[in-house]
Amino acid sequence: IAGTNNGTFMNGFLLLGINAAPLIQKLFFAMSLFLYILTVLGNTIIIFIIRLDSRLHSPMYFFLVNLSFIDILYTTTIIPNSLKNFIWEDKSISFFGCFVQLFFFVGLGSSECVLLSAMGYDRYVAICHPLSYSRRMSQSVCLQVILFSWTFGFLNSLVHTVCTASLPFCKERTINHFFCDIPPLMKLSCRDTKPNELVSLFVGGAIIVGSLVLIIISYICIIKAVLSISKTNARHKTFSTCGSHLTVVSIFFGTVIITYLLPPSTTSSKQNQFLSMIYGIVTPLINPIIYSFRNKDFQKGHPSLFPAT
Repeated sequence: IAGTNNGTFMNGFLLLGINAAPLIQKLFFAMSLFLYILTVLGNTIIIFIIRLDSRLHSPMYFFLVNLSFIDILYTTTIIPNSLKNFIWEDKSISFFGCFVQLFFFVGLGSSECVLLSAMGYDRYVAICHPLSYSRRMSQSVCLQVILFSWTFGFLNSLVHTVCTASLPFCKERTINHFFCDIPPLMKLSCRDTKPNELVSLFVGGAIIVGSLVLIIISYICIIKAVLSISKTNARHKTFSTCGSHLTVVSIFFGTVIITYLLPPSTTSSKQNQFLSMIYGIVTPLINPIIYSFRNKDFQKGHPSLFPAT
């Protein structure tokens, strides 16, 4: 690894983050800390309520518990170190620390992709095959789905982490981002990154596009089933159970596809930072709101925590 020169580091990188005046940095620190606390608190409340309320012990809420757990870890992977960088002058991160962060961030994000597709399949079975729902979505099946999502997600991350870490970083080591991610790291390499871009496209695409295709197929079947219902009220009530999932899927997959499936040369650093904030910070924050705070089952059982709106 090259020695220190013009901001480069012998054993790591410099996370530039949001380059602004000290007062603005403190403002971002306060805002990020507030959002992080809300994210952890909101998702933790969801986990405890579902675990303690026997009426919520169904496959849909089992998946929601796992989604909330992933979101807590997901945002914890990047926010604490970012908070440190907002208030400390030393914004360096070691080579090992950078790629550990990358491994867990990509692994948790990939696991969430698979889990969201499983939640789409759950809605498909519930609406299109209600009589066989308990058999198709049994406890053993749900556990297998969770195990598959974590295993497949972190195997995908391992491939990306190894490929990215093997790049020679002989350019300036300043990462124009607030955490270690694949696109900004590729831009620092002095070697042609086309092979890495192909790996990101095909291996990462298998997770992202594959999960999205399964979701789309599930909803095509759901829409056909809903349209066959004669009563408008019943049709609206049936499809309304999918609204929360569709909202999260649209936000999460939309930003992830732009970030990871488009070549790094086609996106700017500012654009990557903005998109990363959406799927890395905003999505974990709004998931409990979208899925649960406006959920009738939660409102009926816990009116003081989730007032009806």
